Amino acid sequence: MQQPTHWIDHQNHRSSHKLAVIHKSGGGPGLFWLGGFMSNMCGGKAEAVEALGQELGLSTTRFDYAAHGQSGGDFRDQTISSWLSDAIAVYEKFAEGPQILVGSSMGAWIALLLNRYLLEQGQPPAKALVLIAPGVDFTKRLLPHRFAPEDFAKLETEGELLRKSRYGDGPYIYSKDLVEDGNTHSLLDQPLKTGAPVHIIHGGEDPDVPLSHAQEIYRHFLHDDARFTLVPDGDHRLSRPEDLALMRKIIRSFASE
Repeated sequence: MQQPTHWIDHQNHRSSHKLAVIHKSGGGPGLFWLGGFMSNMCGGKAEAVEALGQELGLSTTRFDYAAHGQSGGDFRDQTISSWLSDAIAVYEKFAEGPQILVGSSMGAWIALLLNRYLLEQGQPPAKALVLIAPGVDFTKRLLPHRFAPEDFAKLETEGELLRKSRYGDGPYIYSKDLVEDGNTHSLLDQPLKTGAPVHIIHGGEDPDVPLSHAQEIYRHFLHDDARFTLVPDGDHRLSRPEDLALMRKIIRSFASE
């Protein structure tokens, strides 16, 4: 596992911790990676983004959210708000000019929230957003279909649910705070407006984020140049060589514009 090049002492509204960051300086636009729920910054897609940045001479930034990978913090203390705060802290310290935000699964949600934050602060939006298997609003839109009524009853009384992972990186921890906080960040109750071009990549065989959900997200981009690429036999991770080649092609096209 590649070691961090930088550490940030950060305090979000839930905890104080060190954030692990790998940042490589270069030209613009920069490539800014946002990973998924319980993933780390050294996965295949994150590595491919950095390699592409080095090939093109672009700056690259990737990091681990609190309680992920090499960053500090207790997972049970974290929420969408806290992970968004982590992303903002890393972005504000390392982003060098316009950035292409590349978000995978939950990271796609964080990417959209980060871009909204930039707009609210009067800053330029991302140069582009590449959203891979986007788990936008998963606490509100996906978990109700994944959990039985008795699961939600247990979540209410015990404060958390543990679930096995099909990827061998579990158990996944879903806290009551995570769900309730996530629901306050819902984006799909109204049209999305990013001020940037958007490209969604989704696998037709994704067992975690249904194709219908990704299509619903796509339909919410009424004001942006949004595109959707379906990988018919692709899974949730989209980490096969051909999947990574597709991702690189899309990022490269945005970088050259």
